[in-house]
Amino acid sequence: MKQLNDKFGRPIRDLRISVMDKCNFRCPYCMPAEIFGEDYMFLNNKEMLSDDELVRLTELFVQVGVTKLRLTGGEPLLRPNIIDLVRRLAAIPHIEDLAMTTNASHLPKHAAALREAGLHRLTISLDSLDEQVFQSMNGYKSTVAEVLKGIKSAENAGFSPLKINCVVKKNVNDHTIAALARHFRDTPHIVRFIEYMDVGNLNGWVMDDVVSADQMQDILSAEIPLEPIAPNYAGEVARRFRYRDGSGEIGFITSVTKPFCGNCTRARLSAAGEYYTCLFGLRGTDLRAPLRDGASDEEILDIISGVWSRRSDRYSELRTSFTKIPRKGAEMYRLGG
Repeated sequence: MKQLNDKFGRPIRDLRISVMDKCNFRCPYCMPAEIFGEDYMFLNNKEMLSDDELVRLTELFVQVGVTKLRLTGGEPLLRPNIIDLVRRLAAIPHIEDLAMTTNASHLPKHAAALREAGLHRLTISLDSLDEQVFQSMNGYKSTVAEVLKGIKSAENAGFSPLKINCVVKKNVNDHTIAALARHFRDTPHIVRFIEYMDVGNLNGWVMDDVVSADQMQDILSAEIPLEPIAPNYAGEVARRFRYRDGSGEIGFITSVTKPFCGNCTRARLSAAGEYYTCLFGLRGTDLRAPLRDGASDEEILDIISGVWSRRSDRYSELRTSFTKIPRKGAEMYRLGG
């Protein structure tokens, strides 16, 4: 296994795989219901990468340095045979960490099987404990109780600590973040508050809707004083804090106000086989076509390596330094966040 670096010397280490473009939620910042209605044409089975194709590509990414995988969507638990796919990915040599991001609605059915198949970690999306706020942020497709039931099933299956992701939008759910933090205080779980990001073309992002991590920290510290702690590893996305009284840890993901492009080691693969080197990428590189046209492993490795070695992405740094106007790129549900 060799290590592949980009133009800024950043190694490729993480691969985020969107295994399914569909989702049963309609969160306005990702998949607004007025666009993704009942007649929206998602990928059909032929357009999506098969399990065999996903495994083969993952094995090739591992050859250039990937050691961490995250399965995303859409909602990854909607993919048929997801348990078998997890089992196959977990068996790939040199994979040190296999995680999944989910809205938790299908965890009561799948949590134990995911654990048995070899999934290491779970991240669960929960934008508020206030019922009305939460439902408005998922398109009225689920309830707080259903997500908490999913969290409980994950705990019972042995997933701990869980990471709880909360996207914060001004005047929508910012007034509920302290309650969310309090709920998971004194548990092993880590709530991570995410600045509302300008991913894609559909969510109507404007800078005025962003609650900065500093503002969130002030809100939380007014109730429970916080202190910063060191990252677990170079390139960690979240800025880590703990409660001074020792009752837990939280994090802030600051792509808008304090970008972390300089340490980014993440590649992304869409369900259709598009290879992106940035969450804010304008376009991806098609890997599905060469796969299906009979390209050899060496030929596909050349594509993967060439794209990463030419990589110079640092969109969040440029946006923060020069402009408050978002650039239009791929949608969140295609890249998995």
